[in-house]
Amino acid sequence: MSYTGYHGNFPKEELYGLVAQLRRAASSIGANLAEGCGRRTQSELARFTRVAMGSASELDYHLLLSRDLGFLKDDEYQRASKNLTEVRKMLTALLNSIENEIGTKAKAVG
Repeated sequence: MSYTGYHGNFPKEELYGLVAQLRRAASSIGANLAEGCGRRTQSELARFTRVAMGSASELDYHLLLSRDLGFLKDDEYQRASKNLTEVRKMLTALLNSIENEIGTKAKAVG
């Protein structure tokens, strides 16, 4: 028996293994951004954005592993990878914006 989710065909024994890791990494991206927004400083937001970027890298690895193990078809992997690339670009743009704001404030003070 296997699990067919949004992407792929994972064996039942992977429901609490790789499938759970995929879900955890994906949800960590948004959760870390939310936590960073709840902090009081731009430097904390930048820190949590970097953590979100790390979660995106973890998700990238889990997607690649899922494809290599045959749980994701190549077209499913390509679609998910393309979407993740867009998320990573958005995270990078957000981080650059935050860092620019931090730099601007530092120049105004100093």
